[in-house]
Amino acid sequence: MAIEQEIKVPVGGLDETRRRLTGAGAVLEQPVTFEENWVLDDAAGRLRATGRLLRVRRWGDVWTMTFKGPATFAGGVKSRQELETGVRDGANVLALLAALGFTPVRRYQKRRESWRLGGVVVCLDETPLGCFVELEGDAGDVLAGSVRLGLDPADAARGSYLDLWLAHRGLHPEAPEDMVFT
Repeated sequence: MAIEQEIKVPVGGLDETRRRLTGAGAVLEQPVTFEENWVLDDAAGRLRATGRLLRVRRWGDVWTMTFKGPATFAGGVKSRQELETGVRDGANVLALLAALGFTPVRRYQKRRESWRLGGVVVCLDETPLGCFVELEGDAGDVLAGSVRLGLDPADAARGSYLDLWLAHRGLHPEAPEDMVFT
């Protein structure tokens, strides 16, 4: 069982973080690439109600299916069970999951680039909500990496992108149902 440990910090822009990553000797692993995500649930919404997530993602030409368990927080770091596997045909996986009763309930998009800073994966995300820096790895390394990049772990968003979008829609009912670029 894999445990994901991460923080996601909203930022005003990504240029300063890119500059700090370069200065810290980080390695660019994936340049900016469009990403689309489908969050699935059953008709009763049981996954979301229990803090779990089932997602199918296309990042560039790569498809993955992910399950995430309920989150816990310690020192600003979110931890949760994560099971992920690559899939060849995302559209077929979505159809297979629909046949099992799990259909897309939300969709969200972002442009993401990925860096490696020691043992931490640092993702720079541009979303319809704004920019975020996500650090994933061992909790201690994540916290040290965030400080090294000039980010305050206390500023980390607790929710997923879906949670953040739903909160945004509560304040902006005119916003589209899905977090997608116009």
